Amino acid sequence: MGWPLLAFAGLIEIAWSQSIKPTQGFTRPLPTLLCFLLAAAAVYLLSRSMQTLPVGTAYAVFTGIGAVGAIVLGVIVQKDPISAGRVLALALIVGGIVLARATNPA
Repeated sequence: MGWPLLAFAGLIEIAWSQSIKPTQGFTRPLPTLLCFLLAAAAVYLLSRSMQTLPVGTAYAVFTGIGAVGAIVLGVIVQKDPISAGRVLALALIVGGIVLARATNPA
């Protein structure tokens, strides 16, 4: 059950990363509340996944999912610039996530 929880935690972390900007420096109450709720949900699910997965693996995969999702959504939604270097970085992160999953005994 650790890997599905970790995947869901990563997806919530992606949503959390996108919820930060609308808070406008935590000056808008409802977006700020949503931001805090998403952060708490992501960390809760991460902690649950760590009950069966190694801490280092779980955290690396969690942050990798969040980083890839934040960059991809930034490019698609916010029109952030994309370059060969960013694509290579994304490929390396995804490769690391796959390798961590493939070599984990749990």
